Amino acid sequence: MKHILKSTLALFLFPAAMFAQDLKGTNLIPFDPNVKKGTLKNGITYYIRKNAKPENKVDLRLLVNAGSVLENDDQQGLAHFMEHMNFNGTKRFPKNQLVDYLQSIGVKFGQHLNAYTSFDETVYFLPIPSDNPEKLEKGFQIIEDWAFNANLTPEEIDKERGVVLEEYRLGLGADKRMEDKYIPKMMHNSQYANRLPIGKKEILENFKYDKLVSFYKDWYRPDLISVIVVGDIDVAQMEQKIKDHFSKYQNPANEKPRKSFDVPNHKETFVAIESDKEAAQTQVQLLYKDYGLRKIKKTINDLKDELVEVLFTTMLNNRLNELVNSPTPPFTYGFTYHGETFARNKQAFQSFAMIDENKQLEALKVLVSENERVKKFGFTAGEFERAKKEVLTRSESQYKDRDKSESENFVWECQSNFLQQEPMPGIEWSYPAVQKMLPSVKLTEVNALIKDFLKEDNRVVVITAPEKEGLKKVTEQEVLAAIKVNSAELKPYEDKAVAKSLLRNPIKEGSIVKKETNDKIGATTLTLSNGAKVTYKKTDFKNDEILLEAVSFGGTNLYTNEEMKKTMFANNGLTEAGFSGLNQNDIEKFMSDKIASVTPYISNATEGFRGNATPKDLEYAFQMIHAYFTDLNFDAAAFDGYKQKQSNFYQNLISQPNFYFQQELYTYLNKENPRWNGFIPTAEKWKEADYQLAYNKYKERFANAGDFEFFFVGNVDDTIMENLAKKYIASLASNDNRETTKDLGYRFLKGDLKKVVNKGKDPKSNVSIMFYGDTTYNADEAYLLKAAGDILTIKLTEVIREQESGVYTVNARGSMNKVPNGSYNFNINFPCGPENTEKLITATLGELNKIIANGPTQVDLDKFKQAELLEYKKQMKENRYWMANFTKCYTNGSKPEDILDMEAKINGVTVAQVQEVAKKYLAKDKTIGVLMPE
Repeated sequence: MKHILKSTLALFLFPAAMFAQDLKGTNLIPFDPNVKKGTLKNGITYYIRKNAKPENKVDLRLLVNAGSVLENDDQQGLAHFMEHMNFNGTKRFPKNQLVDYLQSIGVKFGQHLNAYTSFDETVYFLPIPSDNPEKLEKGFQIIEDWAFNANLTPEEIDKERGVVLEEYRLGLGADKRMEDKYIPKMMHNSQYANRLPIGKKEILENFKYDKLVSFYKDWYRPDLISVIVVGDIDVAQMEQKIKDHFSKYQNPANEKPRKSFDVPNHKETFVAIESDKEAAQTQVQLLYKDYGLRKIKKTINDLKDELVEVLFTTMLNNRLNELVNSPTPPFTYGFTYHGETFARNKQAFQSFAMIDENKQLEALKVLVSENERVKKFGFTAGEFERAKKEVLTRSESQYKDRDKSESENFVWECQSNFLQQEPMPGIEWSYPAVQKMLPSVKLTEVNALIKDFLKEDNRVVVITAPEKEGLKKVTEQEVLAAIKVNSAELKPYEDKAVAKSLLRNPIKEGSIVKKETNDKIGATTLTLSNGAKVTYKKTDFKNDEILLEAVSFGGTNLYTNEEMKKTMFANNGLTEAGFSGLNQNDIEKFMSDKIASVTPYISNATEGFRGNATPKDLEYAFQMIHAYFTDLNFDAAAFDGYKQKQSNFYQNLISQPNFYFQQELYTYLNKENPRWNGFIPTAEKWKEADYQLAYNKYKERFANAGDFEFFFVGNVDDTIMENLAKKYIASLASNDNRETTKDLGYRFLKGDLKKVVNKGKDPKSNVSIMFYGDTTYNADEAYLLKAAGDILTIKLTEVIREQESGVYTVNARGSMNKVPNGSYNFNINFPCGPENTEKLITATLGELNKIIANGPTQVDLDKFKQAELLEYKKQMKENRYWMANFTKCYTNGSKPEDILDMEAKINGVTVAQVQEVAKKYLAKDKTIGVLMPE
């Protein structure tokens, strides 16, 4: 939850940014001088920014300030349908030529090339290579065609109906059924209540062609369009391209007014209590809607108000997080914020929680009580100071990486400026502003904020829950009673003292006994006095990021079958107790103004750590590693709290048809595996979970630091790394034992198998086709199997999505593992209509058999190669890619410098090689799993 809150904090803070230099309240917020913003005579707004990360790439984005809220009654769903049609053919790229061309230059459909439609807008994404003038020109032709030259022929419209209906089918289920009932109350008497972007099935099936054409002509027009260009480009050239491609278009003579729709206020408190037999979780949402429209931030004073709101949200959510971390958590997670509802122009003070199905009213009462506690007593000085430091720390980190930010981040800022009129002064202005303004914000200003939020009218409570025997459905009267809090019973929040250190025991520093360098990849390996190894690579990809991982062979495969079952679901709860005598709340308070995180894990074949830190806070990450090795707390109450939260999350997940399908399919495949314990910790499994045993086994797994290798990638300093490694890792206990992985011999069922699972009331199916088995691990074959999966995905998208209109999405993926045993795995997955399952399975296997018989076409192989080369060149300048390479090489026993040969490896893949690996592994027995409705 803490990570969610910090992401939310960044979202609130930064595209809106803060105030610098001249801080007079009535002054206008400046505009980022690094961005070229302009408007053509016809009204098209454009944004251009040069940014060389990633290199030789440009992000093009087309924004249309029109979405489903503008549809007529007989057009419901056509804003989204129009988005589909733009990928289905344009003037310059008819039929499948658009997707085909983009795949040929390495742009993946769905992953890179994409779009979305919401109530108020439609947005198209087109990232393309910028190192070739022809590709750039084609990119501008595509976004021009999207805006003004779509092919809306009856034939193509009818063909796309099936794909859109498959996407509509995907959204069916408990959440959709409940949403249809509560949105009319949440968005009372507004256009939004009746214009969900996916639309209505009967309209999608039967609308007349002219309805789509008229929507396109009415709303895809210059004054509602923006073009964004950010990347490794020349700004002047891009501005000229925008003028060349977009200046000639004119707005309609009698253009429709682009209305902004309000959400009317209401005196009542609306209560929606919805339940469904397939609902997976119990949730409560409380909204206090603003009376007026969303305020547009224009002046320094406006941004000061936003900073006050950020501090308020940070402190309130820190309190909710403390409750989540308590031995008796009132909810699995909870958070509160002030922000948009479904409507762009309507904001609300909103509290949300995922809760125990039997404690709906109690959890709602806690959310209301915490709001009222702030209203009555305010926040403490200690909370306020920590929140200011946290805000400043996040701002500082973004400032330090200002020259390393991905182009996509700047694109989103431009989009918010166009669609929501969010200011964008730029981080160079914002960070000094935060530094200057934070000291001037008074606690009284923050405390006063909630008085404007809380109200007894214009309020909505939404509860969604499973419907099952023995679970009493709460009533509207009970809900209304629960939100009436007697403030006289409330006590002030107690702000406990902040810990002084993450460690409580003395450390006897070790030493470095060997230092080796790998000049090919710029990595250094330190062998420590206790036998542990520390490998680090200094990069300049990010100024304020260091990633860390540690790994050792062993894992739960060294447990007996009984130990495995008793610890499987308990293992992830071990860290809930904290370390060094500090509980989770103590640790989070101490770390509130620091950026460092470490999490231990135990998998079936390995154990280790994953984490990250800024260079400034790296020592705290080392301290966490040391504490997790030496001083993990044992706290049965904390573990009970963890069990309660996990039970809340998982107890009804099996009611979801797709989850039930996966559980049943893998239970069937594991029928000869005595260690199989399912995906879900049921009440019975929690009873057999043994916290003490899990704790003891954890101590056993982390007893020997000499059996670990630690990896660090990022902006590291040699001297600092050596000093921290000596102090915190070389000082850990070790012995001469060096464990290896253990293959227990358990495997999936073998044979040509089929498993049909019936679950769910909606006409939805899911198909999983699996090939698997033992093999001797071979890195070249592993890559070729991946290639086969990516190529088959391209072909299936073309055939069963575009030609058959049978699916919305399809994916094939191949891989190999070396530990704990050599194995291969190849999966093909797609959702579809129940009536089409057999036909689509046959078509899918038919395309696979073509690859087995003849190999892929050279065209499809070249598409795969282009995408891989683009991705490889981008990833080679990302810390996470290098980290994944280090850990993979550790596991597989390969050389880290092999990463340098990937371009040659990609270019060297041939049709014959892919055919050979497909023939070897995919012409054998297979398992077909099919989910069918009840």
